[in-house]
Amino acid sequence: MAVTPTGRPLTERLVDRASLALGHRTDRRSLLQRAALVGSALATGGVGYVLRPGTAYATVCGDGATCTSGWTAFCCTVHGFNTCPSYSFPAGWWKVDASPFCSGKARYIVDCNAKCPTQCSCRCASGTCDQRRVCCNQFRYGQCNTQITCAGPVVCRVALCTPPWVWSSACTTTSRTDNRTSTHNAPCLTLRAPTKEVFAFGDAPDLGSMVGRPLNFPIVGMAATPTGFGYWLVASDGGIFPFGAAGGYGSTGGIRLNKPIVGMAATPTGRGYWLVASDGGIFPFGDAGGYGSTGGITLNKPIVRMAATKTGGGYWLVASDGGIFPFGDAGGYGSTGGIILNKPIVSMAATKTGGGYWLLASDGGIFPFGDAGGYGRPDPNQLLDGRAIDIVRTPSGLGYWVAAARP
Repeated sequence: MAVTPTGRPLTERLVDRASLALGHRTDRRSLLQRAALVGSALATGGVGYVLRPGTAYATVCGDGATCTSGWTAFCCTVHGFNTCPSYSFPAGWWKVDASPFCSGKARYIVDCNAKCPTQCSCRCASGTCDQRRVCCNQFRYGQCNTQITCAGPVVCRVALCTPPWVWSSACTTTSRTDNRTSTHNAPCLTLRAPTKEVFAFGDAPDLGSMVGRPLNFPIVGMAATPTGFGYWLVASDGGIFPFGAAGGYGSTGGIRLNKPIVGMAATPTGRGYWLVASDGGIFPFGDAGGYGSTGGITLNKPIVRMAATKTGGGYWLVASDGGIFPFGDAGGYGSTGGIILNKPIVSMAATKTGGGYWLLASDGGIFPFGDAGGYGRPDPNQLLDGRAIDIVRTPSGLGYWVAAARP
């Protein structure tokens, strides 16, 4: 294969340049030409080439990318995330067979319908070649969240290589197929980027995740709002990603840290949270108070997570061996510090009463203490080649979320 002085195959550079030149034309014919052009790149470079972020195929929106085509825009075009916006919910899905975007396997498209009453109006997406409709098409396949009977128009679409019933427990396996959407794409969809998934159990709703969005630092934890209609994901640099009703109250994203952030906990009001570093250093934001830390203590194992008490007047820190460090009004109800574990402890969550907590191991194993009950654990097949990273209790105390990381 011919290689340029920059180290890139000559075919890639030629295709990128030609695609850029064609990009100045926005009519339907030019889009088809661009798709055909990159089709030749697929023939010479293989599926690995077209899935590489930043190459020609990643900038092509494909057939039907205009508002007049009648199709709905992708969610990452609408709000920057390959997830349903907070004012919508997953309402149904279909698949595309043998998709080049999923290495020749099926690609799944999830419709995000507006919640009632509808909080958006019909418009055309703008800013990229994906100028399809937003909040216009009144349609529902109906395999997700069947308990929600009132649904507004489709706000946007989520693209997955993961089956919807694995991505969200709110979706069923009833399948629909529409191969007319096989070329549909958007520049913001980078489906081979590292993904961070959220699995919901018990009465926990699925409000979205960082699936399909490139990250500068990996997601390491999450915390839920008191109502359960929102949660935050936190990255190792302390960057905060809110979903649903969760608000932003600050982060350590711009602070130089001695040790990386490993977890977070929300205050009882939902108007603040704590971030904790692996040395046990505590960073309070919003209405969160400081009640002590292990920042000045020599630890046998690093701190991996924290949980707040019912009053917000204290918290627990947990180490990777399951050792518990209570501060403020937090009590001790047991630990796995003296138990030989198959996998290390990665997270904890307090019960609704504050009289107990769950510890989560990286293989999805859950250890209840005090008045904590058992409600299930992730199926190893769901975790695939990933690992469990966090557990968060629902407001009722009768369920929890388990977040998993995928390489």
